[in-house]
Amino acid sequence: MPAKKSKKGPTKGSGGKGRRSLEGKKGTLPAEQRHWYDGKQRSKAIRRAKEVEASGAAPRPARSGEPERRRVDSDLLVGRNPVLEALRAGMPASRLFLSNSLDSDDRVNEAARLAGEQGVEVLEVTRAELDRRCDSNGQPGAVHQGMALQARPYRYLVPEDLLERALGADGPPLIVALDGVTDPHNLGAIARSAAAFGADGLLIPERRSAGVTTTVWKTSAGTLARLPIAQATNLTRALEAFKKAGLFVVGLDADGDAAIPGLDLATGPLVVVVGSEGKGLSRLVRESCDVIASIPIRNAESLNASVAAGVSLYEVARLRAEQRDS
Repeated sequence: MPAKKSKKGPTKGSGGKGRRSLEGKKGTLPAEQRHWYDGKQRSKAIRRAKEVEASGAAPRPARSGEPERRRVDSDLLVGRNPVLEALRAGMPASRLFLSNSLDSDDRVNEAARLAGEQGVEVLEVTRAELDRRCDSNGQPGAVHQGMALQARPYRYLVPEDLLERALGADGPPLIVALDGVTDPHNLGAIARSAAAFGADGLLIPERRSAGVTTTVWKTSAGTLARLPIAQATNLTRALEAFKKAGLFVVGLDADGDAAIPGLDLATGPLVVVVGSEGKGLSRLVRESCDVIASIPIRNAESLNASVAAGVSLYEVARLRAEQRDS
């Protein structure tokens, strides 16, 4: 007689047979008590940072306690000469790290003295600790020569504050706007030219643009100590607001309709817009400009962004001086 087949389908009730499988596992530690938890969280953070970097989107700067300013993460400057030059230029810094096995020389002594005069904390650490700080700051294997300077987070103005400063300064306002300049050396060089030729400040986009780092401080030769920089969440809207306040916007481009030499708008309230290194002015920014101006050149297709800014700002300063003297 064949065996009776069991009936298919669910049975009524568990009858206690599945009680053990319904019970929770014993001895499961909370996540923060597991020895691998911290490392796993760090790995996630590193992976997220790499994904942001690969996407080309710059992280939004954290806001400070003051509503009118924004700040970005601090930076570490290494090497005896760079650190000393930064302290001489008055770069805002929080800590000066000196190796406890450091051979003293005039640069070390002067750096320690300047740090003390500027209220910068001086800390003596091991060379291994300096190596670790360089690694965590994205500078593995950096030749720190036993000295490193922790820069303070740069505090940006908002465009409205920069405009207010420019309108309150002596003479017609002059603001330099950068449309996607991503090279920190160019940003530093433009800042140096802007300070030299009497600009009231710089305006940069919050995203896809170089921000103020130790590289920018070094390239600007310390001019950022007296030249403010504002960040705009939307550069086009900021330019439109400046135009409503009475400023003319002049964009620099090789195919401009006007020429920088003898530019009529130079003696009035002005915004000079410098395009990115590769693409120049973006479409929306170009449409916001009152005039597109070019620099006459020969034997070259174009000029570097910082060179173009320097030449244009020199001409603006020259034309303004001529008007004052006439």
